[in-house]
Amino acid sequence: MPAPLRFTIHARSGHARVGTVETPHGSFETPAFMPVGTKGTVKGVLPHLVRATGAQILLNNTYHLMLRPGSELIQRLGGVHRFMNWDGPILTDSGGYQAYSMADINAVDDDGVSFKSIVDGSVIRMTPESAVRIQNELGPDIMMAFDDCPPSVDPAAAPVNQARLRHAARRDAGRKAGYDHAQRLDLANERTVRWLERCRAAHARPDEQALFGIIQGGTDLGRRDWCIERICGIDLPGYAIGGVAVGETSDEIARVVRHTAPKMPQEKPRYLMGVGYERDITAAVLAGVDMFDCVLPTRNARNANAFTAEPGEKGQIRLKNARFAEDPRPLEPGCDCPACDPSAHAWPTRDGLPFSRAYVRHLFQAEEMLGPILVTLHNLRFFQRLTADLRRAIREEDWAGFVARRPHLSDLVAMAWDGGPGPA
Repeated sequence: MPAPLRFTIHARSGHARVGTVETPHGSFETPAFMPVGTKGTVKGVLPHLVRATGAQILLNNTYHLMLRPGSELIQRLGGVHRFMNWDGPILTDSGGYQAYSMADINAVDDDGVSFKSIVDGSVIRMTPESAVRIQNELGPDIMMAFDDCPPSVDPAAAPVNQARLRHAARRDAGRKAGYDHAQRLDLANERTVRWLERCRAAHARPDEQALFGIIQGGTDLGRRDWCIERICGIDLPGYAIGGVAVGETSDEIARVVRHTAPKMPQEKPRYLMGVGYERDITAAVLAGVDMFDCVLPTRNARNANAFTAEPGEKGQIRLKNARFAEDPRPLEPGCDCPACDPSAHAWPTRDGLPFSRAYVRHLFQAEEMLGPILVTLHNLRFFQRLTADLRRAIREEDWAGFVARRPHLSDLVAMAWDGGPGPA
């Protein structure tokens, strides 16, 4: 049986590594950031422009494509690559995260999840078998196992007041004893392992599509170890860290990832699901993670928030603020995206000057479509520049250069340093 995925590590620096993942639809370099095309599109941006930002692999959402237009229709039209006109690798999530994020309209049991459709209100049943069948029909290169994603922290003690946490706790407290967070984590771990076995047994295209397992356990490191042993004990092409960025702080995410990633198989790709802030990605790469996805670049762009490494901006500029009304500077000086540098070599049109912050702000104020499009392209390029910068630092063992370019991340590199040429 031919392997659906091949992972080659080219360089290491401490736990961090640079590699290449080869799939039936081409290869991508790691560390890799995957833009999210939830419904078969990265909102507002043509596929060739997504490619020009540096993206080599995209993520699609199984749950949403199942609802509309349906996986069988996509299969008849040649699979998700042909359907969305993207010829590179694609990863699909399984719908397991939606069981957490839509806790107010679903019910979880030992066999699967019953959702209330966001399209027509009908009841949709997802099980490990149906999640795999749908992904087999969609045809991505990498497909995720159906897992049970619990709140990572006890909603009663959460550092932030999140509606999703409250909904998840309310749903899971249907028993007379009420909500018990430790029991919920144990139950999610046990279900995730059982469901992975069912996913593997149901997988109809193992020679064409790589199935990844997902490690749960919340912020409890002992429970993470329990899940690592059992999930990674099942031989699969790759593995993911799930159940993070679901209520915990950035420091807690880093603590879980630093504990978990080095214990995952060395020769397989490691994927951190749904994490996308610059600091979180950098910390995870230093811990040995290879793949990332997040809606932050595109969702924040549609809300006029541009990511930047410019000193003093704390990671983002909020273009609706009045202070940008007469600002002639580009979104991020030195960026080579089409908003900041239309003459850069990657873009089909090389003419024109940078779009000013004042102009982009005007576009949002006037509710013009070009505003979200420009900031989306900028944000996508920002994260591709970040991962390219990390790959360079690992290959060249040049963390001093990385810190010189991104001094606001110096504490993360220092934390990983052990007195040698690179992070430990």
